[in-house]
Amino acid sequence: MGRPAKFTREDILAAALEITAESGPGAVTMAALAARLGAPTGSLYHRFASRDLLLADLWIHGVRRFQRGFVEALAADDALAAALHTPRWCRSHPARARLLLLHRRQDVVADWPERLGPEAELLERELTDALSDFAARHPGLDPETLAFATVDVPYAAVRRHLLAGRRPPETVDELITTTCHALIPPSQG
Repeated sequence: MGRPAKFTREDILAAALEITAESGPGAVTMAALAARLGAPTGSLYHRFASRDLLLADLWIHGVRRFQRGFVEALAADDALAAALHTPRWCRSHPARARLLLLHRRQDVVADWPERLGPEAELLERELTDALSDFAARHPGLDPETLAFATVDVPYAAVRRHLLAGRRPPETVDELITTTCHALIPPSQG
């Protein structure tokens, strides 16, 4: 019987997230992770066969956590809550926000692991379906307007703060609210 693992999968992902938030995904190497954790490199490879697999797993884990609240708000017919989910989530999860909003998926992992491809596609489809379903329930609401108000505007509002290493201030919520109401009147969502 082998020794129990000293570091959990979550410990490894948390260390990778810290490194990514500090220096970007390029700084995440198995050697850097091993040094951060005080673990032998081999134990990391035992959990994650490659750096790409580890980073892809980190990316999917973050997207899944972020997207849940956004999709739930749209399912509840609340476009404003969906739009405000982004800055609120960024304030609560600044390291994950920096990973997801400052780096495209292909920047994090150039060679996406085949085994995680279906999960990434499912997450993308869930987002697209949530936006499409909301628009379908609101005749006259242009899907592009919905995406702009709930995705593009909040992303733009938080990005410069994340780039500067700051949490987005609550004033961005007011700006997002004003923009969302101008594009999608409260009677539409």
